[in-house]
Amino acid sequence: MSFENVQRYFSSANLADRIIVPEKSSATVEEAANAIGCEPKQIAKTMSLFLEEKSILIVTAGDARIDNRKYKNTFHQKAKMIPAEQVEAVVGHAPGGVCPFAVNPDVAVFLDVSLKRFAFVYPAAGSGHSAVKLTIGELEEHSRYTEWVDVCKGWDDNGGRKLSD
Repeated sequence: MSFENVQRYFSSANLADRIIVPEKSSATVEEAANAIGCEPKQIAKTMSLFLEEKSILIVTAGDARIDNRKYKNTFHQKAKMIPAEQVEAVVGHAPGGVCPFAVNPDVAVFLDVSLKRFAFVYPAAGSGHSAVKLTIGELEEHSRYTEWVDVCKGWDDNGGRKLSD
């Protein structure tokens, strides 16, 4: 049902043609990059975390990892992942298809600055066999994000230059 919700959402936004449904799995960053034909860092992975009693999503570049110090400085607590068996009920999408679209109403979305270097990114579209190609502006609009954050490490900032698709 999750993929169908995302598909309905993008149809209503006249962006259904941007949804990609590869034959191969896209459940992990590496699988998604191989299935779509892009670099792993262009996959916009969505991390599901608890922030106090609330659930949040942080969308990061595929080559980025949560930096515990930066996360704590930003959110004033340690990063606490939502257990895999709870993700679908809490967020609205199952692991492998978690994305910032058509999520449960009480889920806040944050975008990590590691994404800003790309012209296009590829977040999941609600299933482990889907993605959607979006510009950063489209990701902002359709994720209904709360704010940009800087909570990751391990990614190449390319000198601050935006990369092509």
